[in-house]
Amino acid sequence: MLTYENPNLVLIAPIETGTVTCKSPSNIAIVKYWGKFGRQMPQNPSISLTLDKAYTKTVLKYQPKTNQPLDEISLSFRFEEKENEKFKVKIVKFLESITNIFPFLMQFHFEVDSMNSFPHSSGIASSASSMSALAMCLCEVENRLFGTLANKTEFLKKASFVSRLGSGSACRSVYPVAGMWGELGGEDLSSNLYAIPFEKRLHPVFHTFHDDILIVSKGEKAVSSRAGHALMEGNIYAKNRYEQARNRTQNLISAFANGDVEQFGKIAENEALTLHALMMCSEPSYMLMRPNSMLMIEKVQAFRADTKLPLYFTLDAGPNLHLLYPDEYVTEIQGFIKSELVPLCENEEWIADKVGQGATFL
Repeated sequence: MLTYENPNLVLIAPIETGTVTCKSPSNIAIVKYWGKFGRQMPQNPSISLTLDKAYTKTVLKYQPKTNQPLDEISLSFRFEEKENEKFKVKIVKFLESITNIFPFLMQFHFEVDSMNSFPHSSGIASSASSMSALAMCLCEVENRLFGTLANKTEFLKKASFVSRLGSGSACRSVYPVAGMWGELGGEDLSSNLYAIPFEKRLHPVFHTFHDDILIVSKGEKAVSSRAGHALMEGNIYAKNRYEQARNRTQNLISAFANGDVEQFGKIAENEALTLHALMMCSEPSYMLMRPNSMLMIEKVQAFRADTKLPLYFTLDAGPNLHLLYPDEYVTEIQGFIKSELVPLCENEEWIADKVGQGATFL
């Protein structure tokens, strides 16, 4: 099994100093990954659209250790320009878990500055954008120091693998337009260890798709995604759910290839409601949708029925609605969003997002 363990990635003096800056987007899964096994591997395959305006920007500075212990990770961490001990502990733990992949981590002191373009922990997959940005930075440091990742395909594959170890859904964010993660019969390149690029499998209509994110609540979720995944282990519907997800993934692949927006929309909405139904069927049960989430869904369904325009919704693991639609209907649909849905958002906040080009270095 691929591990990327490489004991040769150790520097002989002199040790360089440098800075890497990466902007990596969140993504919105159409078929949801919910439930995992082993070390961050998915119980079912998932396919997501890569976003554009919902992103994390990470600046990673590295310099040789001076007085820091040689057998510990040395890190200072700031989020939104403030020290954040909770996030620092999480990042240190992650870095400690991948020293077999990047042995040079023990030779440096790192300074990490991270910021989001969207509210953290509100259900817009902040771990996907943040962990993919950090993984991209680490792979770039490796390539600078050792020249081992000059091939772009191999670079992104390793970045996806490392991202997954930090946050499962992060492994899809490195790719432009769309990514698929998880083994699926008939898809020879699919893997539980990393995501694969899916851009070339999509009909052109999906390359310019919109995903407008309606911020129902900016508050931190009552139950984290990590805890939600763990609760699937005791969910009596889990086995049937995983089979359902595999079937829906096959159907989504067909819809993507054929440009079938209606079939895509049906899958997206069914998956969103299935995800939240699984939460409500967990032990203990919990609910992340809010009253305005439900009200917005009803308004979207009524608008689609009245106008016949292809506007569909999905939700991630949170209360905020993602509205998906083709670019050709942007004027009519955003008019509806602004008049009917934005007043239901917290502080009337929303993000007019769209399909994006994946992680990039700045």
